[in-house]
Amino acid sequence: MARPPLEELTILHAAICQALSDPKRILILYALDERPRHVNDLATDLGLPQPTVSRHLRVLRQQSLVLTEREGTWATYRLADRRTIQVLDTMRQVMFDALKRKTAVLNNHKSA
Repeated sequence: MARPPLEELTILHAAICQALSDPKRILILYALDERPRHVNDLATDLGLPQPTVSRHLRVLRQQSLVLTEREGTWATYRLADRRTIQVLDTMRQVMFDALKRKTAVLNNHKSA
């Protein structure tokens, strides 16, 4: 893929990166990857207050990372696109690999 223009990166940052900037939102995405859930189920499963989960779901829904399906007064949330989890998994692997490199550099520095 070609290098994206700054305008596209600005939109990416505003839409996706900011939505993923809170670890609780990332936990919610991973939980929804397991199965669709109601907000109360998410709150219980993640050990978070329901208002906190609702607030984070609103951000994720505004950025189209999660979708809702209404069932009377209940809303079921689900992941909008499985590729989001693939990207998060890739980012985690990059982080782990970077930590390994840092550790190796520190260990080499100590033994020198």
